[in-house]
Amino acid sequence: MSDKLFSTRDEPLASEDLDVCRRVHEGLCSELQIDRAGEEAARLGALVIELYRQGVHDENQLRLLVGGKRS
Repeated sequence: MSDKLFSTRDEPLASEDLDVCRRVHEGLCSELQIDRAGEEAARLGALVIELYRQGVHDENQLRLLVGGKRS
């Protein structure tokens, strides 16, 4: 199978990547007073990971983008 069928978005995240996403997620949940066990936190986490996979690896940039997209 050709490597061209898969993008870097399909690769699993390394533990360092997950650490960045976790710090951003936990920080936003705390800052925005969101229950980390709730549905809103799950949506926030999915957005953090999606943006990270798209190439946004800076924690501050992730916080700005995700925190600004709350609905």
